[in-house]
Amino acid sequence: MIQDWFDQTRSDIVALAKRRAITRAGRRSVCAIALILALSGCGDGGLFGGQSEPPVVEKSAVKAPDEYVIGSGDSLSIFVYRNPDLSEGGVAVRPDGRISTPLIEDIVAAGKTPTQLAREIEQRLTKYIQDPNVTVIVRGFIGPSDRQVRVIGEATDPIAIPYRDHMTLLDVMIATHGLTKYAAGNRAVIVRVDPNGHQQTIKVRLSSLIKDGDISQNIEMSPGDTLIVPQSWF
Repeated sequence: MIQDWFDQTRSDIVALAKRRAITRAGRRSVCAIALILALSGCGDGGLFGGQSEPPVVEKSAVKAPDEYVIGSGDSLSIFVYRNPDLSEGGVAVRPDGRISTPLIEDIVAAGKTPTQLAREIEQRLTKYIQDPNVTVIVRGFIGPSDRQVRVIGEATDPIAIPYRDHMTLLDVMIATHGLTKYAAGNRAVIVRVDPNGHQQTIKVRLSSLIKDGDISQNIEMSPGDTLIVPQSWF
């Protein structure tokens, strides 16, 4: 057996080295054999068993931050370099997702990043000025509906909040100024829809979180979540 031969050869090498009875040339031979054994791995995938597979190195999955997407209700600033007459400091995105700027009556803004919108405005302005340079700045954030967190029911200020990375339930409660005196906070639920369209209901104990400091209830929100705070029965 090849494996037995390798084992016997290794034993012989060790014995020879211990007795220090090998010549300089012998030592070179020993090193050569040891190198072959190390490279072969003495296994089925070694020197005589075919090529061994390289180790699999897992790449760390680093998620790039999402770019902000403009939504209806956002407030934008449109700056056209060296053309102050074409610049606008406060442009509201209408409910239909469009905006109007000088020389451009209607252009869809919702669903685009500020950079995408700026490039499209530049393309439209080439009819009137040479080499336009446009910058779009979002001043008021609401975002598209699927990037919002909605709060309904017995919150002090029911509201739709733009989602931000690592937003928690406590962040939502701070934005809505807490619960009303009629709220059944410990019967609240979060309705979440996954990317496959499946709806999930998550029970949360808001009163325990707010009044008792139960941080275990401070779960992380997801874009598109709806927090429902029911009314107390008595």
